Amino acid sequence: MLCLSIDTPPASRLHCIHATIAPLYATSVLYGSSMIRLENVSWRRGKKQNTQVLSDLSFSIPQGGFRWLLGPSGAGKSSLLSLLHLETLPTEGRMLLLGKPVSKTEKRAHFVRLRQRIGMVHQDYKLIPGLSVADNVALPLRLQKRPEDEIQDEIHAILKWVGLGERLNAPAASLSGGEQQRTAIARAIIHRPGLILADEPTNALEESQAHRLLDMFAELSDMGTTMVVATHNEALIRRLERPALYLERGRLVQDEGATV
Repeated sequence: MLCLSIDTPPASRLHCIHATIAPLYATSVLYGSSMIRLENVSWRRGKKQNTQVLSDLSFSIPQGGFRWLLGPSGAGKSSLLSLLHLETLPTEGRMLLLGKPVSKTEKRAHFVRLRQRIGMVHQDYKLIPGLSVADNVALPLRLQKRPEDEIQDEIHAILKWVGLGERLNAPAASLSGGEQQRTAIARAIIHRPGLILADEPTNALEESQAHRLLDMFAELSDMGTTMVVATHNEALIRRLERPALYLERGRLVQDEGATV
């Protein structure tokens, strides 16, 4: 359970992350999660799969690896994140996600279990407008059938951290853009996933909040969570120097994490 506010001073915040999240991640992430591996993966869109979106992608990310996902608008960044989130499946090639194979021959239950180990921050938030902030954030835990008293403890802690402790009962439809983004972030990390995917996660955040979120992402990566973060924000990339995957027109043109 998290025990800090988004305005907590950096030294106190890092100490608190290690003291409270690290033991939980030691069991939920470090044991049982592996890596991302794509081998010549392509994806075509449309009923006849005649629109090429991603072409011949090959890369791997180790457990706990952090990758920036970069490229111009229309390069395929959101499509790649959707593929890694199992919203769609490869048209061609082989994909390994959290140590498990991903193919159309796998049963639905296989993908359900995998998606429960993935946290996703969508660019458009994808909150359920008719639900409260608390109920939106609780969704991953309720899908895991966690005890309700445990869920409530987790909700209060994570919403306090993102600065929404006073808004937990507010309808999602009433939130500002920044509040929606923070709610989506809380929902993505509350179940301590083995993989976190984020599509422009700081767009609606103030600079100080964006920096604190980035510091937390780095800490989670250090504790074994694999991270893939798409952004156009050059300041964030300079602040956290990590390898990047560069896409252009659906193709991988540079993999800074590749080993020679």
